[in-house]
Amino acid sequence: MADSAYGLWPLVILNTALFVLFAVSFFQPRSRRDWRVMGAFTAFLVALFTEMYGIPLTVYLLGSWLGARFPLLRDTHAGGHLWNDLIGWTGDPHLSPFHLTSYVAIGGGFWLIAVAWRHLHEAARTEHLATTGPYARVRHPQYDGFLLVMIGFLLQWPTIPALVMFPVLLIVYARLARNEEREVAARFGDQWTAYAAVTPAFLPRLRGRVDEQTGRSR
Repeated sequence: MADSAYGLWPLVILNTALFVLFAVSFFQPRSRRDWRVMGAFTAFLVALFTEMYGIPLTVYLLGSWLGARFPLLRDTHAGGHLWNDLIGWTGDPHLSPFHLTSYVAIGGGFWLIAVAWRHLHEAARTEHLATTGPYARVRHPQYDGFLLVMIGFLLQWPTIPALVMFPVLLIVYARLARNEEREVAARFGDQWTAYAAVTPAFLPRLRGRVDEQTGRSR
C-alpha cells in the first residue's frame, strides 16, 4: 500500500458497528420490517467501510483506467475521495465542498430519523395515524433519513459496490414502504386515504403543506 490507511480491518469493523449502533439508537427498530431496513443499511456500510479502510478496489480499478488523466487517483487514503480527485481538489479532502456537504446530509439524515421516530412513537402510543412533524411533509421520513445518510457517505467516499447497492436499496425501501402502507391503510381506512392523497411518499412538495391535525393540504 502507498500509505497505512488501508488494510485496517479493525477500523472496518469498528466504524461499521459504530454507525449501525448509532442508527439503531435513532431508529429504534422493533418489527421484522424495521430490522430489514437496518440490515440493508448495514450491508451498505460494510461495502463502504471495506473500501474506505480495507481494500481500495474502486481506486485500483479506476486508477488503472483513468490514472493518466486523473493523476490524483492513487491508492492513498486521500485518493479514495474520488469526487475530489475528479475535479482536481488538492487541499484537505475533509474540507472539500463534497465532504462538507456530506456532513450536512449525514447529520440531517440521522436527525430526520430521530425526529420522525418521536412522532411515530407518540402516534402509536395514542393509536393515531402519524401525520405530524416530518410526517406532515412525507409519508416515510425515516426512509428518507436513511437515504440522506447514504447519499452523504457517497458524497465523501463513492465506491463502485456502494454506488451499485444504492439503487438496489431504493427498490428495497420502496417495497418495504408499500407493504407498510397496505397495513396502515387496512387499519386507518379513510383517514389514511385522505392523508396519502395529499402527502407524497418520499419527496416533499416545494409548495403547500399538510395540516398536522387534519391531514389536509393547505
